[in-house]
Parts: sequence; C-alpha cells; structure tokens
Amino acid sequence: MSFFRVLLAIIFPPLSVLGKGCGSVFIIFLLTLCGWIPGVIGALIILNNPKN
Repeated sequence: MSFFRVLLAIIFPPLSVLGKGCGSVFIIFLLTLCGWIPGVIGALIILNNPKN
C-alpha cells in the first residue's frame, strides 16, 4: 500500500480502489455516499488486503 493510494483513499475513496475491480469501486462508492468516514475505512481495508 503506497502513500499515494492512502492519500487518495482519504481524499476520494472510490478512486483509490479503482485497480481492485468494479465491485470494490461500487461498494466504496456506496459507502462514501452514506458518509465520508465509512468510505475511507472501507477503502483502507480493501487496499490493506494482502490477498489482492
């Protein structure tokens, strides 16, 4: 997880998970619509997943 991705996850969460697949972008977009903090937390969890 690079510093640029973390910074992007804080500023605009759906854009930071763009390389992880369409489903991830959609989920993070919905979480961001519910609130900025859930979107940031979800993006950081997806970016920190060692399996991908």
